[in-house]
Amino acid sequence: MTGAPRFVLTRSSGRASPPPPPVRPAAAREAGRGAPPPRPPVPDFPDVRVDDVDIEAEAIARELQHHPAADPVEAWTAAARALVVRELLLRRARRLGLTIADDADADAGEAPEEALVRALLERELTPAEPDETECRRYYEGQRQRFRTPELFEAAHILIEPETDEAAGWAAAEAQARRLADEIGQSRPAFVRAARTHSTCPSAQQDGSLGQVRRGELAPPVQAALEDTPAGTNRTEPVRSRFGWHLLRLERRIEGRDLPYEVVRERIRDTLEARAWAVAAGNYVAGLAAAARIEGVELAAPAQGPCASC
Repeated sequence: MTGAPRFVLTRSSGRASPPPPPVRPAAAREAGRGAPPPRPPVPDFPDVRVDDVDIEAEAIARELQHHPAADPVEAWTAAARALVVRELLLRRARRLGLTIADDADADAGEAPEEALVRALLERELTPAEPDETECRRYYEGQRQRFRTPELFEAAHILIEPETDEAAGWAAAEAQARRLADEIGQSRPAFVRAARTHSTCPSAQQDGSLGQVRRGELAPPVQAALEDTPAGTNRTEPVRSRFGWHLLRLERRIEGRDLPYEVVRERIRDTLEARAWAVAAGNYVAGLAAAARIEGVELAAPAQGPCASC
């Protein structure tokens, strides 16, 4: 399939929402400062077509659920692209005479059209298999992905405020500071205070939080642990949305690099998936080049298996 892609953007006629009526200065003054701002106009989406086949607006609306985005135009574009690609693939499969029984892979929940697309790609795509050199190069270039996480073996005492008012938080802070002064750097004193005063269920385990990864704790607590020397109690209480915390860091377990032999199959799977995605993108681009696509532009295919590394 050769030739430059023929992507044509068109706008549908008669779909645009009428502009809001102009507001006269006097009317604006009468409305007052508290008047709500005017609603933004509803986006005017173009008609989408693959040659002589219309991609119905209702179909795009149903497809939207699979392409969540904060921007409605971005979501609509992604849904429209997906349906254009599906139409191109189904058309190619039918031209090749591929057929799938109506009940194909019913147990797996695969619809007949999905099965037809899968059969087409399995027949037409021959992505390159990653060799040992490529896998090792990926490993060396992405070493940070193949490390065990850093762990923090920690304990805490949680003092929750009795009320959510400022006075309740102030009383909880005062109690936390009194306990911190009494505990000092004594581990036994920390354990006793945890069992007696902490309102967290971990009180029954001497306040122990076990071994936690970075990001598993409330951000203020995590930040305080990062700054606490191993084997010490933190002298300053830390506030989070749960209350005031007294912290103890037993030890910090540094992450370590995983050997290549341990992650080789995972790397091979990653590179195979990327190679397949690149091959599929190039295949769709070839189909698009031989068709007339209106209403949406297809994304350019990736240039290589590590294009997104």
